[in-house]
Amino acid sequence: MTELLAPAGNMEALKAAISNGCDAVYLGMQKFGARAYSSNFDLESLKEAVTYAHLRNVKLYVAMNTIVFENEVEEMKEQIHELNKIGVDGIIVQDLTAFDYIVKNFLDMEAHCSTQMGIDDLDGTLLFKELGAKRVVLSREVEIEKVKEIKRIAEIPLEIFVHGALCVSYSGNCLMSGLIGYRCANRGRCVGSCRKEYELMDKTTDTSLGKNYILSTKDLNTIDYIHDLKEIDSLKIEGRMKVPTYVANVVSKYRMALDHKITEEDKENLKKTFNRTFTKGYMFHEDKKNITNILRPNNFGYEIGTISKIVKDRYEITLTRTLNQNDTIRISHNNEDVNLAVAKLYNKEDELINKAVDVCYIKIKEKVSKGDLVYKTKDYFYNKELELSLEKEFKRFNLNIRVYACPDSKLFIDAEGLGFNYSYESEEILGEAINNSTTKDQVIKQFSRLNDTIFELNHVDFEECNAFIPAKLLNAARRDIVLGLYDLKLNSQKKRTKALKAKEKISFAPEKPYLTASVTTKEQYEACVSCGIKEIYFKNVVRRNQIDYKEKEGQLLIGGYGGIYHYRETNPFVTDYSLNVVNATSCYELYKLGAKRVTLSYELNKSQIEDLMNAYYEENDGHPALEMIVYGRVPLMFTKYCPMKKMNQCRICKTKSYELKDEHGTFPIISHNDCTTTLLNGKTLNLLDELQNIKGIEALRLNFTVESKEQVVKVINMASGKLNGSMNNAVFNQETDTRGHFNKEIV
Repeated sequence: MTELLAPAGNMEALKAAISNGCDAVYLGMQKFGARAYSSNFDLESLKEAVTYAHLRNVKLYVAMNTIVFENEVEEMKEQIHELNKIGVDGIIVQDLTAFDYIVKNFLDMEAHCSTQMGIDDLDGTLLFKELGAKRVVLSREVEIEKVKEIKRIAEIPLEIFVHGALCVSYSGNCLMSGLIGYRCANRGRCVGSCRKEYELMDKTTDTSLGKNYILSTKDLNTIDYIHDLKEIDSLKIEGRMKVPTYVANVVSKYRMALDHKITEEDKENLKKTFNRTFTKGYMFHEDKKNITNILRPNNFGYEIGTISKIVKDRYEITLTRTLNQNDTIRISHNNEDVNLAVAKLYNKEDELINKAVDVCYIKIKEKVSKGDLVYKTKDYFYNKELELSLEKEFKRFNLNIRVYACPDSKLFIDAEGLGFNYSYESEEILGEAINNSTTKDQVIKQFSRLNDTIFELNHVDFEECNAFIPAKLLNAARRDIVLGLYDLKLNSQKKRTKALKAKEKISFAPEKPYLTASVTTKEQYEACVSCGIKEIYFKNVVRRNQIDYKEKEGQLLIGGYGGIYHYRETNPFVTDYSLNVVNATSCYELYKLGAKRVTLSYELNKSQIEDLMNAYYEENDGHPALEMIVYGRVPLMFTKYCPMKKMNQCRICKTKSYELKDEHGTFPIISHNDCTTTLLNGKTLNLLDELQNIKGIEALRLNFTVESKEQVVKVINMASGKLNGSMNNAVFNQETDTRGHFNKEIV
């Protein structure tokens, strides 16, 4: 059966999701979850959540899908143990260390691969199946035909996002928030850089192609494709930051769709809670031009009319949809929004009304113009309907009882519910009825009072033996039976742990530091060769999320898990920064898979790198083999979306150069041959002055993207001089360069 998986940022949202028909809920704790700004759960509220969900046959998964720094690893392990004790069904993870710990230590708690891992192909899925994953959450960019193929061949449960906010970048591969604002998306603290306004600049002609929200995606909505989705194991709704009424609205509609009960009106009602307008997403082949809404980055609402006339101190609205008193509207005026709650609504006769269907009049302090469009962003009455659905029982479970009541004997009741049997025995002895013995109808009456439980009375067996059962006793028996069945259900969850096996230690002989280089053009490659760089990454790069695996010779630089699986038997390889490695165990796991070296994440600072190396040495009695990027424009995001296509630059983009611009700086754009896009940092990472102080890293990489051949030669000469100590003068330029996170911890 297809699982409908709902988000919960707090207990109220969790109840809203379950009340409206989800099969499973995912939520985050105070730490290690990729929505740090949601209310989230502590251990006490999580226990309440697990109890509430499990009693209703709803599974509960905890998202621990952030990267885990070395000094947090022990705390992460303790939290996982607590989650197992509480009885969560699975943990959604990004970091290899968290994944490894769950798989190796727990029998009943599942490890699910987060979409943050960037798994978007069969090879990556097969790798994690082999490593012990019980579910893979595929990237949002995977098309439905590919999803089905992966499911058919890999034979592992798959989860896909079907509704809610979209990242414009491949998830887990966006460094923009962290490098610009020091708030890391891989730590759940994304500042939403993609929701800001940018100007697209044609650098070839130095002209502006427009200022707008060019990176802001629409919200995903696949409700029309539910028949295609039913083959997939779990359908996931995004929204841990959303209010409970949003959760109720979306969950209820997808429940209806899965149960073949949805109408076109129901689908339209998805617009009545937060949305940025909708897209069917890459999964259903959305045109790249239509994946974003460049007009506004927040709640769009839906169009209900137009400002048609100005009458004295009021504005006339000609309506296409009903407007009610207390609704919230926005009026789009000269690309600016006027937002207001409709406190007073007037008709043509200047009378106060509470509802308008065709024409109405409102007072507005702000100036708007004839022809301005009016949108409803909150439907007061629909919102009240949703509020009524926040805490109800979506379905009740049958309670069957067999009652044994004889004079001069105790009351015995055998009960069955939730798949369990419970026997009740009273302390008191029943008396013989003097006039009216207790009837079956009276038993049914007392046992039907189940509204504050998850049960409904189904079948009652009762033979009248002229006994009198006080109503008070029947009520006490009912309460005891309900609690007894609850306990049986909640205690049925297994929470077993595994016996740990001793691990094989892996270490490497220390190497004298040397330079490597990654390049974008043939000219850059030739410059590196001419300067004596021995290891150059050019045609031998297998990028994360660019999964066209061709036969290659020699050592590779691999950025994704699918690439590791595909090439590990045929090519030696180094893993790239895009695997987000920030701790020693992640290094170890990659060495086990065959990596010759591991490139560290851009998001580590100097002391965290030292922590990682010290921990690795302690655990393995030897050194790790590491690579670190010390120079170059940092790739802020990698996206399937093309900003140039959105701005009608398709087919001419290869002849020009482009960048995005905001109030802080510029961000060069690299267009790849497959029409994917990399957005670069405007400032250049420059740690060349630090090379003498970076200890324990054998390969120091120079990353060339937009540099000319002459600039490449200059940088290599500077780096060589800094590394061998022959150059003493500082080369860091405050205006053009950045040290990234090297001296500053990310949050």
